[in-house]
Amino acid sequence: MFRLLATLVFVLAALPALALERFTFPSIDGGKIASTDWQGRPVLVVNTASRCAFTPQYDALQALYDRYRDAGLIVLAVPSNDFRQELESAEAVKDFCELNFGLDLPMTTITAVTGPRAHPFYRWLAETEGFRPAWNFNKVLIAPDGSVAGTWGSAVRPMSEDIVGRIEALLRPARG
Repeated sequence: MFRLLATLVFVLAALPALALERFTFPSIDGGKIASTDWQGRPVLVVNTASRCAFTPQYDALQALYDRYRDAGLIVLAVPSNDFRQELESAEAVKDFCELNFGLDLPMTTITAVTGPRAHPFYRWLAETEGFRPAWNFNKVLIAPDGSVAGTWGSAVRPMSEDIVGRIEALLRPARG
């Protein structure tokens, strides 16, 4: 009985990571971005838009990525037009972000993040965490084990103490 219970606890603990492994996003650079590539690394996923009052947060997202990428952090920008503030094409978004913010962090193509057309990752977040982006630049931190380590709204800056502190805590074990 104890062995069965221990196995059940192990399987249930692994569910968030197993669920996360199935997601792929179309990359703005072509090809796919697979969540399996994130395994063992923290990932900050942010739904973005080019014509939003929060768009200047791209600078902080790039700074965060620059500071912690060598330690394993991934920052994934997910451009979305769900709030009608994104440019007309993925190519326009990519050009805008490179020209205005010098972004080299991973980005998806324009992706739905809310409602029935939401990307499966965002549907998973809604079902498992009750988290749905209420506007552009909502942030979700995925822990190295695939679980959700934190969620934040638009007004929370990427370099806030809360976000940076949680990222550093997730990176600490990886650093030794």
